[in-house]
Amino acid sequence: MLFEIGRICVKTRGKDAGKECVIVDVVDENYVLIDGNGIKRRRCNVKHLEPTQRKLNIKKDAPHKDILALLKKG
Repeated sequence: MLFEIGRICVKTRGKDAGKECVIVDVVDENYVLIDGNGIKRRRCNVKHLEPTQRKLNIKKDAPHKDILALLKKG
């Protein structure tokens, strides 16, 4: 599954286009919940995301501060 919890993606549309985000929950086959550096936690259409090969080891609905710490580690 491309869009799984912990997958790092790049937003391709909207005001956050070009920014990296992390999937924190899968709502259904079309929507996921994203969070990241400079991106508010919100629902996003998977058509607006480009998945990368990188994945973080996080649990469902991980806190924002934990996601930012893991993103900084790289």
